[in-house]
Amino acid sequence: MNDGHVSVAGSDDLKSPLLPVVHNDKPLEAQTVGQHLRTIFTPKNCYIALGPLLCAVVCLCASLGEDDTTTARNMLGVLVWMFAWWLTEAVPMPITSMSPLFLFPLFGISAADDVASSYMDDVIALVLGSFILALAVEHYNIHRRLALNITSVFCVEPLNAPLLLLGICATTAFVSMWMHNVAAAVMMMPVATGILQRLPSSSSSSSEVVDPVVGKFCRAVVLGVIYSAAVGGMSTLTGTGVNLILVGMWKSYFPEADPISFSQWFFFGFPLALSIFVVLWGILCVLYCPKGSGKALSPYLHKSHLRTELETLGPMSFAEKMVLTVFGGLVVLWMTRNITDDIPGWGRIFNGRAGDGTVSVMMATLLFIIPNNIKKGEKLMDWGKCKKIPWNIVLLLGAGFAIADGVRTSGLAQVLSKGLVFLETAPYWAIAPTVCLIAATITEFTSNNATTTLLIPLLIEIAKTMKIHPLLLMVPGAIGAQFAFLLPTGTPSNVVGFTTGHIEIKDMIKTGLPLKIAGTAFLAVLMPTLGAYVFASMGGV
Repeated sequence: MNDGHVSVAGSDDLKSPLLPVVHNDKPLEAQTVGQHLRTIFTPKNCYIALGPLLCAVVCLCASLGEDDTTTARNMLGVLVWMFAWWLTEAVPMPITSMSPLFLFPLFGISAADDVASSYMDDVIALVLGSFILALAVEHYNIHRRLALNITSVFCVEPLNAPLLLLGICATTAFVSMWMHNVAAAVMMMPVATGILQRLPSSSSSSSEVVDPVVGKFCRAVVLGVIYSAAVGGMSTLTGTGVNLILVGMWKSYFPEADPISFSQWFFFGFPLALSIFVVLWGILCVLYCPKGSGKALSPYLHKSHLRTELETLGPMSFAEKMVLTVFGGLVVLWMTRNITDDIPGWGRIFNGRAGDGTVSVMMATLLFIIPNNIKKGEKLMDWGKCKKIPWNIVLLLGAGFAIADGVRTSGLAQVLSKGLVFLETAPYWAIAPTVCLIAATITEFTSNNATTTLLIPLLIEIAKTMKIHPLLLMVPGAIGAQFAFLLPTGTPSNVVGFTTGHIEIKDMIKTGLPLKIAGTAFLAVLMPTLGAYVFASMGGV
């Protein structure tokens, strides 16, 4: 068959060409050159080229003053390259996070072995162990059982909407304390929306007029879950990657100082998170739970509904009980490794050689040893279930630690400190809230982990210039980076809530803005008081 353009030979013609013959007056190259250019010069490819281009400009043209060295300039160039890729997401974030493994040796910043060691230390071990435990909790539906039990306690008769909202938010915050806040939001959102499914929808085909209170309560629940996950994660080291980046950078910059322990952070982070949580609940009640809302919701939400959900789960199995036992044991070990100077924890037995990551991996290992009593030979966990470990977070933490080492060893930290001499006379009460607000603003447009990785090295040098304890600025910067409350893109938790269809951007701004202001105010008060007391015994000044 021939239509004048393409000649296709029959399969029995041995002399026919193997490919179709294209009859066209224009050469193939001229015909596709425009397509090739459009394929090459895409926004994505331009963003990819932007990183190395900015790095070359910095390395060749930048001047860092009298302390200028090639290594420091190269480190600054690599930093610009990495943050250009992080901000534009030109390449996947985990791949950018691995770039120090080849950029640092090639630019003469660090040896390959030194960079690689940043990607596996005690903090990374803490993360891996806690992720495995979180996967076990999710696999056996323990989070759902916990949520339904706690929520049923707050679901009183007659229905009290603010109290029920408190139960949902408190459960989410508690779950987020012991696993990554994004994982907590992902796990808790189906539980919360499952409760909301009992409420009538304004988009349904039913002729029933839906009370506006119902829509408001739905918005309150979704906002409560995403913000409670963020707030709960602030209270422990395992709740968010930001806290772990802070701990890792502290250890990198001040190896002679005592590391920040799980219990030490909890004694500061929990009161702060609790204060912000109370404000969050108050804001949601004022905006979305008007007087009489319980009466409007009571026909659809009843304690018997929650009991029915619990009955479908059945009694607690042996596997669930063992996972909870292992998880509880880990929390106890975390809290008792270092208690006080007068009452040493179990860590003293090992002369400080064992860390929080040690027991995290040890307890996670038990999950692969203890049988689940469901199927003969099966254990509570197997490696197949661990394929869901968020390696992107692990790699990002490693990149943060590598950057901290690079900034310190390259001499860039010393250069930055000399450029911040003017802050020496600035009062702390003005600097700390400002640092928190700057971090809280940047984090709305990029990931909170990337924001922390960028700011912490700068804050350490500012603290040295001001001659104050570095943690007095590092902690406000890290906490502020977690105040991504205004935009759906600020954090994956926000995206989880936004995709439910119950909330809009205006709802997030209306709730998130006062929450961000309240969080900054609490931090400004607690950091120089409680924070100074909790971290007083640590070196680093």
